[in-house]
Amino acid sequence: MAKRVAGVAALGACVLLGAALGAGTARAVLWVALALSVPLTILAVLATLFLLQPRRNAALSAAVDRLHAAALGDLESPLPPKLMRNMPRLAQSIDELFLKLRGNLESVHRLAMFDTVTGLANRPHFRRSAERMLEDAPEEARAVLFFIDLDRFKAVNDTLGHAVGDVLLGMVANRLRAVGDQCAAFNHGETPLIGRLAGDEFTLFFADLPDPAARERVGEKVLQALSEPFDLAGQQVSIGASVGLALHPDHGLTLHDLMGAADAAMYQAKTQGRGRVETFSDGLAAQMIARARLETELRAAIEHDEFALVFQPQISAKSGVIVGAEALLRWQHPDGTKLPAAFLQRAEETGLIVEIGDWVVATVANTIARWGRLGIEQRLAVNVSQRQIDHASFFRHLRAAMLAAQAPARLLELEISETLAMHCSEDVLRAIAMLRSAGATVAVDDFGTGYSNLARLRRLPIDRVKLDRSVIEHVATNPEARAIAQAVIGLVHGLGCQAVAEGIETEAQATVLRVIGCDILQGYAIGAPMGEADFLAWVQGMTPQRATA
Repeated sequence: MAKRVAGVAALGACVLLGAALGAGTARAVLWVALALSVPLTILAVLATLFLLQPRRNAALSAAVDRLHAAALGDLESPLPPKLMRNMPRLAQSIDELFLKLRGNLESVHRLAMFDTVTGLANRPHFRRSAERMLEDAPEEARAVLFFIDLDRFKAVNDTLGHAVGDVLLGMVANRLRAVGDQCAAFNHGETPLIGRLAGDEFTLFFADLPDPAARERVGEKVLQALSEPFDLAGQQVSIGASVGLALHPDHGLTLHDLMGAADAAMYQAKTQGRGRVETFSDGLAAQMIARARLETELRAAIEHDEFALVFQPQISAKSGVIVGAEALLRWQHPDGTKLPAAFLQRAEETGLIVEIGDWVVATVANTIARWGRLGIEQRLAVNVSQRQIDHASFFRHLRAAMLAAQAPARLLELEISETLAMHCSEDVLRAIAMLRSAGATVAVDDFGTGYSNLARLRRLPIDRVKLDRSVIEHVATNPEARAIAQAVIGLVHGLGCQAVAEGIETEAQATVLRVIGCDILQGYAIGAPMGEADFLAWVQGMTPQRATA
C-alpha cells in the first residue's frame, strides 16, 4: 500500500509538472507548484493512516485508486462510495482538493493560452489555432489575415502611464470583438480568431473570406471602431490604427508567410499616412526583399566597420567665427557612400541602431578627446535616435564613454528632434540633465516640424534650438516666410536659448538670417560636410577641401 501511495505521488508530480512546463510561463509554473503541494500533503496523510489504521485499508485503497485516476487527469469522476461511507471527512477533503485543482488548472490554461491584459488569444495560441484552421480548411477556402497596429499608442503610454495604456488595450480588444461579431456573417456565421501578438499589435483571422467587398468592409469596420475616441482617465483619447491584409494562398501558403505579408502591408499603410488598410502586393514583396537585403548588409557593415563620421561646420552669425560642428554619419558601402536617409529607418526597425549608436558614441568620445588635446574648443554635436532616447541607459553609456576617453564634456552637444523632446520620459530628462551638468550642451533639432508644448520646452534642459530647413528655406524671397522665421527666432530667444539655422544653401539666406537675429548658421553655403582632417584645417584657418555630401 505504501508503495502505491508513493507511486501515485510521483505520477501526480510528473503530470502536474508537465502541465506547468507545457504552459510555458513562470506564473503557470507557480500555480502548478501550489496545486502540487496539496495532493502531496494528502498522500502523506494517507500513508500515515495506512500505517496506523490497517483496519480501514479498503477505504484507503479506494482513496489511493481515486487519486491515481486524478493523477492521470480524471478530476471529474465521483469519489468511491466505500471511501465516502467509511471515511467521510477524508472524502470531503479529497473532493475539495479536486475542486481547487480544477480551478488552478483552469488558471494555468488561461495563462498559457490568453493574453492577461486583453483576454484575447496570445501569440502562441493564435498561431496554433490559425495554423489548425488553415490545415482544416477546404482547398477552395480563401483565408484572410488582418494585421492591426495602433497608430498613437506610445504617446498614451508616455503621457498617461502604462497602467492607463493597459486599460486602453483592453478597450481596443473589446471593440475588435464587437467588429468580429458584426463580421461573422461574412465568415459563414463564424466569428474570426482575434489575437494580441505583442504591445499594440493585434490580428484578425478569417478561415474563409472570399468576397473582396466583404474584406473591404471588415477593414473599414476595424478602422472606424478604433478611430472613435476612448474615454481614458477622464479625457477623450484618439489613437486610430493602420491595417495590413494578406490572403491565402495568394500571399503565402503558411501562417508564417501570411503574417510576414500582412505585416509588410501594415507597414505600407503606416508610411502612406496611417489610418488606412493596405493589401499585400507584388510591389510590397519586392520591398520586403529589399528590406531583408538591407538588414543583411547593415549587419555586415557593423561587423566590417564600414561607418564613418563627417563634420559640417557651424559659425557665429555675427562674427563668422566657427563655433562647432555637427557629426554626420556615413556608410562607406561597397557600392558607394550612403547617407543616413538610405538606412537609418531600417536600422531603427531592426534594432541595429543600438549597435550603430554604440559605434557613434565611442567614435565621438575619441574624436572630442583628440580635439581637446589639440586645444580645439569648438563643440561637436551628435544626433540621438528615437531608439536611444527611449533608454536612459544610453546617456549613462555616453557619459561613461566620455570619461573613459578623457574627453571634455564641454565639447559635446546632443541634438534631439523636436518630436522626441516632446515625448521623452522623466528618467531620460534626468539623464540628459546630468550630462548637461557635467558641461555638455543640448539642442532641439528640426524645430518647426512638430507640435511643441511651450510649457514643456521651458522645462527641457536645452541650450540651443535648431530651426528646420523648411522654416528658413524661403526667407530671402518671401516676406511671410521671413516674418515667420523672425517670430520663431524671437520665441527661441524668449526661452533663453540660441537660435541655429541649418540647411542654408545660399548667401542671401545667410544674410537675411543675420539681420533677423539668428545666432548660428549651418549649411552648404557655410561649409559642406567634410572629413576630420579637412575640418581641422578649416578650424585652423587653412583652406579646406570641400567634401561631397
